[in-house]
Amino acid sequence: MLRSVERSRCQRGFTLIELLIVMSIIGILASIAVPSYQRSLIKAREAVLMEDLYQMRRSIDAYFADHIRYPDSLDELVERKYLRDIPRDPFTQSKETWELLPPSPTLEGEIAEGGVEDIHSGSDRVGLNGTPYREW
Repeated sequence: MLRSVERSRCQRGFTLIELLIVMSIIGILASIAVPSYQRSLIKAREAVLMEDLYQMRRSIDAYFADHIRYPDSLDELVERKYLRDIPRDPFTQSKETWELLPPSPTLEGEIAEGGVEDIHSGSDRVGLNGTPYREW
């Protein structure tokens, strides 16, 4: 008889208090981990944006060095094989939201030919460093 009582106590499982304690510990750990995860996602997107802007600006400069004029659009960079494809903005998730800046006047007041001298993100968000992505 004593063995059957011991056996039934061992097979009953967890008490409600034990389950509540475990669930609250899991909740606390999740509330600590989620903001850190979100921040790391933003950092990764910022790294992608910086690299995309660097590569596109480098392609624009190479095009200018070869043709002594700026490209009329990003599609022209793709057509002439300066870029494989127009990258997707990591914050707007679109290829169409890039802000294209026209050539600025030189010291002599001349404006170079073409339509794209510089490029920025079209996102309205602000980076972790406090600078809007439109100004990167």
